[in-house]
Amino acid sequence: MAQAIFAGGCFWCTEAVFRSITGVSAVESGYIGGTVANPTYKQVCSGDTGHAEAIRIEFDPAVVSYADLLDIHMGTHDPTQLNRQGNDIGTQYRTALFPLDEEQRAEAEAGIARWNEVHPGQQAVTTIEGPAQWYPAEDYHQEYWQGEGQRNPYCLAVIPPKLAKLQKGFADKLKG
Repeated sequence: MAQAIFAGGCFWCTEAVFRSITGVSAVESGYIGGTVANPTYKQVCSGDTGHAEAIRIEFDPAVVSYADLLDIHMGTHDPTQLNRQGNDIGTQYRTALFPLDEEQRAEAEAGIARWNEVHPGQQAVTTIEGPAQWYPAEDYHQEYWQGEGQRNPYCLAVIPPKLAKLQKGFADKLKG
């Protein structure tokens, strides 16, 4: 098994996308890239800690590659929005990749370049950061879409369009 860490706005939304991918065995919401040890959701939401809301994905590289995961990430959020995703504004919602080794760093650079090449006239502002300490989010944030998110108006407005992008662009990568 391998791991990948991506930030692309609200972690509830990115977690919902990656739970659907074949070869992904676990997705954990959390915080990364900041200056405060063991931050809370409230602290991160203030925008003062420097952390991004992110997900840590556990995956089988024999089934789905890191490059595939990068393409899915770049294709299911808006990598052109600086420090925001839609109405979520602040550095905690930035688009960022947190490679865990030099091979992932090179793949991350290639993934951003690939996205830019396919989208002429647009430029991804996705950053490559780290190494950085990972902090799991509070328990109530984990698997949010599968539970509370189904009753949350924000999630109901934001997550289904992301899942539709996933279905349209990456149907061959979805769990059966």
